[in-house]
Amino acid sequence: DLSSGINAEYGDVDPNSNRLELLTPFNKWDGQDYHDLQLLIKVKGKCTTDHISAAGPWLKFRGHLNNISNNFLITAINAENGEMNSIRSAITGEFGAVPATGREYKANGIGWVVVGDENYGEGSSREHAALEPRHLGGKAIIVRSFARIHETNLKKQGMLPLTFADPADYDKVQPGDKISITGLTSFAPGVPLTCTLTHGDGSTESFALNHTFNENQIGWFKAGSALNKMAESS
Repeated sequence: DLSSGINAEYGDVDPNSNRLELLTPFNKWDGQDYHDLQLLIKVKGKCTTDHISAAGPWLKFRGHLNNISNNFLITAINAENGEMNSIRSAITGEFGAVPATGREYKANGIGWVVVGDENYGEGSSREHAALEPRHLGGKAIIVRSFARIHETNLKKQGMLPLTFADPADYDKVQPGDKISITGLTSFAPGVPLTCTLTHGDGSTESFALNHTFNENQIGWFKAGSALNKMAESS
């Protein structure tokens, strides 16, 4: 019963509830290009919204973003080792769960990026698949192609859904890469952004990233989310 976390008299959410929590607005964009973001995971192959935010027993946490975020990408395949929910931390060098590693980066002030394959986010249009990466400290999702609804949902949460202008550039991304995304200070519809990878050996590669943001959606990004933008306008 989801109502178990709510104070019936005042409508307050019990701070100790495991199934309900109040949401706080996401931070606004700081006006700067993104430099040296950490690659969280390079996903190999099919990645539906069920891979991104699993259903089943997790649905009892759908009113508690922090708890349901522990299912983030836990069944996606890591291109580095061919395994699920096993990624290398750039901080410790140890392999651990995807959500825990995302939280580790966030706690250390490190923004991160997910790289994906074709039709990323296909399947049901669940909002949590876009809320979770934002909550865990993600900045961008860079893929060969998106499922349209998931792409829009990511925009609504202040994330950057971007596509490789040349899909073959997916193959340039290596485990442990640092990723910079530039061109945001002049972010405009139809104008590609630039991605620069810094590999473990110090070498760099740059290429174009496409996006489908219109002026209104760019406003969402700058405000931190579509809801933030609505609040600004009210």
